[in-house]
Amino acid sequence: MRIGELAAKTGVSVRALRYYEEQGLLTSERSPSGQRHYADYAVDRVLWIQCLYSAGLSSKTLREFLPCTHTGVATPDNIDRLTAERDRINAQMADLATIRDRLDAVIAAASGTVAGEECCLPQSA
Repeated sequence: MRIGELAAKTGVSVRALRYYEEQGLLTSERSPSGQRHYADYAVDRVLWIQCLYSAGLSSKTLREFLPCTHTGVATPDNIDRLTAERDRINAQMADLATIRDRLDAVIAAASGTVAGEECCLPQSA
């Protein structure tokens, strides 16, 4: 598939796809006229790259980890780094859950409800 089709299927800009290729995260074949052509599996790869970016991993880290995540084969050093990234993501998730809970409390207090129930505050006459 051509770059525009890959962009449409993934919701990722053509510019970002070119960047992924420059960073060694994505590969394409070139036609005689120089157009990029991607294999069908590129859709899943781009979506996975997007997930990893949204989790806070850098391009450099992705370059190291992508082969492991697709083949399931990793060196002991890769496993240590993958574990550290997983632990960082877990900590980030815990922090986000705490923030969500505090926002829920503020929303409940501001809307006069407690845990989804009407608050029993006296009504002004």
